[in-house]
Amino acid sequence: MPQEMIRAGENSFPVYKYHTIIVGSGAAGFNSADSLGNEGERDIAVVTEGVDSGTSRNTGSDKQTYYKLTLAGSQPDSVGMMAKPLFEGMCVDGDHALCEAALSVPGFLKLCALGVPFPQNRFGEYVGYKTDHDPAQRATSVGPYTSRMMTEALERSVRGKGISIHDGIQAVQILQRRGRVMGFIGLDLKTMELAVFQCANLVYAVGGPAGIYASRVYPESQLGASGIAFEAGALGKNVTEWQYGLASLCPKWNVSGTYMQVIPRFFSTDENGGDEREFLRDFFHQEGEMLSNIFMKGYQWPFDVRKVKGGSSIIDILVYLERSRGRRVYLDFTKNPGGGKLDLTLLSDEARTYLSRAGACFGTPIDRLMVMNRPAAGFYLEHGIDLSLDPLEIALCAQHNNGGLSVDGWWQTNIKGLFAVGEAAGTHGVYRPGGSALNAGQVGSARAARYISRHRGHMAARDEFNESARDSLMRLMQMSALSAEDTLHREWDFFTRQMDISGGPFRKVDEIDSLCGHIRSALEHYTERVKITTRRQLPQFFRLRDILLCQLVYLSAMKDYAGHCGVSRGSALYYSEKGKKPYEALPESMRFTLGDFPNEVQEVSLDGLQCKFTWRSPRPIPQEDDFFENVWRGYRENMNVY
Repeated sequence: MPQEMIRAGENSFPVYKYHTIIVGSGAAGFNSADSLGNEGERDIAVVTEGVDSGTSRNTGSDKQTYYKLTLAGSQPDSVGMMAKPLFEGMCVDGDHALCEAALSVPGFLKLCALGVPFPQNRFGEYVGYKTDHDPAQRATSVGPYTSRMMTEALERSVRGKGISIHDGIQAVQILQRRGRVMGFIGLDLKTMELAVFQCANLVYAVGGPAGIYASRVYPESQLGASGIAFEAGALGKNVTEWQYGLASLCPKWNVSGTYMQVIPRFFSTDENGGDEREFLRDFFHQEGEMLSNIFMKGYQWPFDVRKVKGGSSIIDILVYLERSRGRRVYLDFTKNPGGGKLDLTLLSDEARTYLSRAGACFGTPIDRLMVMNRPAAGFYLEHGIDLSLDPLEIALCAQHNNGGLSVDGWWQTNIKGLFAVGEAAGTHGVYRPGGSALNAGQVGSARAARYISRHRGHMAARDEFNESARDSLMRLMQMSALSAEDTLHREWDFFTRQMDISGGPFRKVDEIDSLCGHIRSALEHYTERVKITTRRQLPQFFRLRDILLCQLVYLSAMKDYAGHCGVSRGSALYYSEKGKKPYEALPESMRFTLGDFPNEVQEVSLDGLQCKFTWRSPRPIPQEDDFFENVWRGYRENMNVY
């Protein structure tokens, strides 16, 4: 029940008050709430658009990975050793790398205690495997649904503590004054009425801004809400850095790992399903090179500009180009490439050895998949696709934002009391070990909870808060007036598809600049350009505005990066007229430059509809004199939270 009502114009709106509110109900959001509960906090609430929505609960891969310190075998490992590859991902702050290493074990073991069945051998060791950008064997998994099982376990714990959950609320504006958060305005998705939430601390666990793209592997329920955080004054960090990879379109799912290691057949058709051809053969003139690159696509799943020439990322480009010609691309697990028997002698030593050790040197791709990873095939069967019968349509899609909102070592943004956790927080750099995102979400949310429990913060004065909330309510009501015309879907489709073209994995500065101009114009004249005819469209109406704000920040950052450095890096290929094509057969648009890029963090702020940028060196990995008696004394006094 609301604590009070606030009047704005002729309308009254409910006001809900909690000391700390967590927006989002994924693995990071629920861990924030659960960790606060474990710290003794009770005046807290989770606010979510849908408890069953979001990335954590609805996404995965062949073997979704969790990255943590090694807990098996005789291979040496330490917090410092784990922090090193995280920091070496470039443009990563060292305190984040150290925290993610140090708290990986407590976070992991907490999940185990809550019932997430990470595998142990008969001696109780939590065995692991090596993932990308991982020098050890720190990765583990419970199969395709690792993050879902984490989320469900954390939700059970939160509900067991009696923590309030407001389901069906979409955040549409963050309230802050003089650099301190005060709360936010939400839209009740059941009544389509606005509601007011006041708090001293706001933990933003809304996931990545997936909605800015049309081609994305995120579930339909995950769109993000970073735009209104930028509007409120939060800084962005490394927002240019995304991961793009091959994914199925229906259902949306990463076709990484085993899906590629079983070497499926790639083919394309026209829009109507005719004119089938194995288009990879038009590029690869040696069968063994094609087969080995398909296999390596499992290891090297995200598109990586360093792995185009002589690497598996050329396959991402070929799929993208084939689809850009208006053709549909499929994976076929019922036949080997070429339709005959797979000639193992043509494979690279690595691919042949892997398949041999897995006992999968036979049959068709589906035969090999059923031996190597039956749950990966089972996932599609649960969604009505039998890979032993049906081809799987794929595309190159946005998968994860390594950047996001800039946070300090306690995951607090530059706005006091506003914390960002999970994918909303920009703690990753250009490259990161596979599975580190799940660990980062658990670590960041635990860090934020620890800080909040020790530093508390205070609610804004009633009159000051009501004034701010009333102004926002009036503006939102005026903005969302109904019209006789519906232009919402047209505008949504235009801007998200243009983002795919200009701000996806293949970027041209002139196209980025042009799209920024269109976005600014749309935001300046939003109510004139974006029209709705029914209140049921209000969620999409407010969401599109958030998407446009976010697109403006992200595209502006890409343009600034190109001017600052210009070389292609990570999962982004920046067109360069003076660059080189890795293969002569590729079009001119694939001309780019590789080289050293500065290890500098880009931060961005939104001022009106203009973006401002700063560049700085990453904070180094902390090197402190951890003399036990001193640490113990600080821990007794304030748990070393400062």
